[in-house]
Amino acid sequence: MPTILTVSLNPAHSFSKTPQTHIRLIAGEGIEGDAHCGATTQHLYLKRKNPTQPNLAQVHLLASEKLAQLAAEGFQIQPGELGENILTHGLDLHALPLGTLLHLGPKAVVEVTGVRTPCSQIDTLRPNLQQKMWSARDSTGKKTRDAGIMSIVRTGGLVHPKDPIKITLPPQPHQPLPPV
Repeated sequence: MPTILTVSLNPAHSFSKTPQTHIRLIAGEGIEGDAHCGATTQHLYLKRKNPTQPNLAQVHLLASEKLAQLAAEGFQIQPGELGENILTHGLDLHALPLGTLLHLGPKAVVEVTGVRTPCSQIDTLRPNLQQKMWSARDSTGKKTRDAGIMSIVRTGGLVHPKDPIKITLPPQPHQPLPPV
């Protein structure tokens, strides 16, 4: 069964987040105490463009398998350093369709809204790391994003490391994840 390895937040708009013993998800808002918590976008660049747009990036999930892949390529990244709120294990996040519900622990539920676009701030963490957050080219020749997924909180609740993740797929036909 997929599980949560770590949970992280940061009250400041800086790149990395700090691992916590738990986080509190708030329906329609995000993670209590995190700089990206809010019903409208909290991403500084997007907020300057349109502060009223909905916040589709309330919770960032990243697969621990990505950190293992990066480590094998010489990039030692600690949980939270890539800005993720939830580090997962045993779940192919990028294979999930748009609208998938992830049940986190006993109560919280997030809805998957899209993939994270690897931004240039990643290279401030480690030089040349941003290019590693893109996967090989797909059948159309486009590179695909491999920096985790974004979600919104549908049902609030406390989330802890070691909590299970249960998956509810949306009705068919499934839609691929757009960039958020």
